[in-house]
Amino acid sequence: MSALTVSGLRVSYGAVAVLHDVALEVRPGEIVSVIGGNGAGKTTLLKTIAGVLRPTAGRISADSLDITGRPSWWVARHGVALVPEGRGVFGDQSVRDNLRLGALARASGRDAVTLRSDLDAVLALFPALAEKLELPAASLSGGQQQMLAVARGLMARPRLMLLDEPSLGLAPMLVREIFAAIQRLRELGMTILLVEQMAAQALALADRAFVLERGRITLEGSAEAVGRDPAVIEAYLGRRSSAPPS
Repeated sequence: MSALTVSGLRVSYGAVAVLHDVALEVRPGEIVSVIGGNGAGKTTLLKTIAGVLRPTAGRISADSLDITGRPSWWVARHGVALVPEGRGVFGDQSVRDNLRLGALARASGRDAVTLRSDLDAVLALFPALAEKLELPAASLSGGQQQMLAVARGLMARPRLMLLDEPSLGLAPMLVREIFAAIQRLRELGMTILLVEQMAAQALALADRAFVLERGRITLEGSAEAVGRDPAVIEAYLGRRSSAPPS
């Protein structure tokens, strides 16, 4: 069984087509990375899976449940959590309240004892948040806000997490912390679809990868194989390929 299956997915903004017959699969316990340049359609892909956008064609299933075109609250209630680009935390709300808001998406287990247990679990993953629970989220550093966004997603008890550019705007040390946190989630068995412009780091973390260019999947395979592709090396990894010309 696949944790996520996308087939024939097409998405448009008005008359402008953004995704063209996109197909991908994420298996349980995997980290799958989607890499590509600005405007390739990566964020559109995640928003469509999460129900923020409606597709014009295609099918999306999570754990064999058809979630195509369902509203975002319904998709979240059925185990898919989106951690959006730009973090999307509520700056005027406390860290604790942001985490509680994440729990509203879950289908069950909203009693005080369960919520306390889950809060303790996410704080164990992100200990930097533990001493800031009563502070407004706007007072956190960029890296801490990103940790809060991921922790809030976890409070929904998802089976699949969609991470959109978690390194965006962060200093290198904080980027390392965020990727270390994603690695810890993998070790806990979380299934993750990761959109990330820092291609080298994303491929190092992932099991498999897809390259999305101009709304189309142009390459897929193991992360290692995708990272060895000469076109990927030159376009996304910041160095020229040493492969001989064909």
